[in-house]
Amino acid sequence: MSDRTITAADPSLHVDAGDEGYSKDLKSRHINMIAIGGAIGTGLFLGAGGRMAGAGPSLAIAYAVCGAFAFFVVRALGELVLYRPSSGAFVSYAREFMGEKGAYTAGWLYFLNWSTTAVADITAAATYAHFWSMFSSVPQWVCALVALALVLTANLISVKYFGETEFWFSIIKVTALVVFMCIGIYLVVTQHSIGGHAPGIATISDHGGLFPKGVMPMLLVIQGVVFAYASVELCGVAAGETENPGKIIPKAVNSIMWRVGIFYVGSVVLLALLLPYTAYSDGESPFVTVLSKIGVPGAAGVMNLVVLTAALSSLNSGLYSTGRILRSMALAGSAPRFTGRMNKGQVPYGGILLTAGFGVLGVVLNYLVPGKAFEIVLNFASIGILGTWGMVMLCSLLFWQRSKEGRVTRPAYRLPWAPYTQIVTLCFLVAVAFLMWWGGGVGRTTVECLPLIAAALVGGWFLVRGRVASVAAERQGLGD
Repeated sequence: MSDRTITAADPSLHVDAGDEGYSKDLKSRHINMIAIGGAIGTGLFLGAGGRMAGAGPSLAIAYAVCGAFAFFVVRALGELVLYRPSSGAFVSYAREFMGEKGAYTAGWLYFLNWSTTAVADITAAATYAHFWSMFSSVPQWVCALVALALVLTANLISVKYFGETEFWFSIIKVTALVVFMCIGIYLVVTQHSIGGHAPGIATISDHGGLFPKGVMPMLLVIQGVVFAYASVELCGVAAGETENPGKIIPKAVNSIMWRVGIFYVGSVVLLALLLPYTAYSDGESPFVTVLSKIGVPGAAGVMNLVVLTAALSSLNSGLYSTGRILRSMALAGSAPRFTGRMNKGQVPYGGILLTAGFGVLGVVLNYLVPGKAFEIVLNFASIGILGTWGMVMLCSLLFWQRSKEGRVTRPAYRLPWAPYTQIVTLCFLVAVAFLMWWGGGVGRTTVECLPLIAAALVGGWFLVRGRVASVAAERQGLGD
């Protein structure tokens, strides 16, 4: 079928070839937990300690602000999903509203995000495994490959196995947070001593207030906080493999807002009330810091298991989503042909294996290039996230514009305050990129590499544009 002009009377004429062949095995509980898992990861469990030490209690404000914009992004994607569910997600919408160049750019920026994140995830998983003495003698690269093999297997068998794996990963993360928050609230209410310190409001007011080091440190940690929210868009990708996205997706998207408020902002506020910000450090989970000081036996081991789960969950999500995105691109001609192949379990194994291959390469690079290499990888992932979120909001803005022209009909479930929400969010993303540069160090180096990324995208487009045109012409011929 050809991609004809969409009218208000016929809103679903755009067909993405990449949506064909998938099973519809993801249930409501899977999507809900995928939405939770996408909003809770190592950025909270591990990264909040260093950020608290750097910015103080104002970190809660940074999480709240970034959480609001993350919600706008996923709400915009949710509206597009209800308009037309697609496993290609924002790549498919970019193709519809911006053409093949837009889809190509959106897809490869997303791959940049997850291929670099996969490097971080499997290396982190191997590092966390070494916490236990039974694994300490196992080489790190072996632990990394075992972690990759387990998650890869779950992804390759069927989408149901992916859904179940992510469901239980998310259960572990949520349970850990709920238990910690219950303990934290009890400690604050009872004024129970924590390592000789009495928790409460005085913990903040007596140690420099909300901004003990000024406003600038809070602004500079925002780019790291944005990385913590990476993969909130995952439920939009998963919508293409569920039976009733119109009913499931709005509930999952709406729940992200209160989950962010409770789990992220609530946890950081509790951490700020329990101990002075100077008690936290970059090398230790802030939750372990608190539990260790009150003498909870085995706290470090339990939290290490949770952080390991978060890393595996992130890797699981990355393999799943890039597999679907790359298939959508492959069938349009803008990704290698083999990434469009599916196995008997209706899984796009080509794209999954390509991302997994980058993960293996990452372990080798991390072994050969120590020091700042790992941090550089995370910064490049942040660039990919900013690009992906920006493409989602551009698609949403163009969708709104077409609705005003009467060419499409917006669903009842909408992004509020359009088009101002999209414009403000895009400005926020540009500001985050500027803050990465302003902060200096690896962040500045990464931002200064943007021209190289742009040059690579342009060069890649010239390599694939012939095949893209050929595929489009073939599809047009079939439609005629």
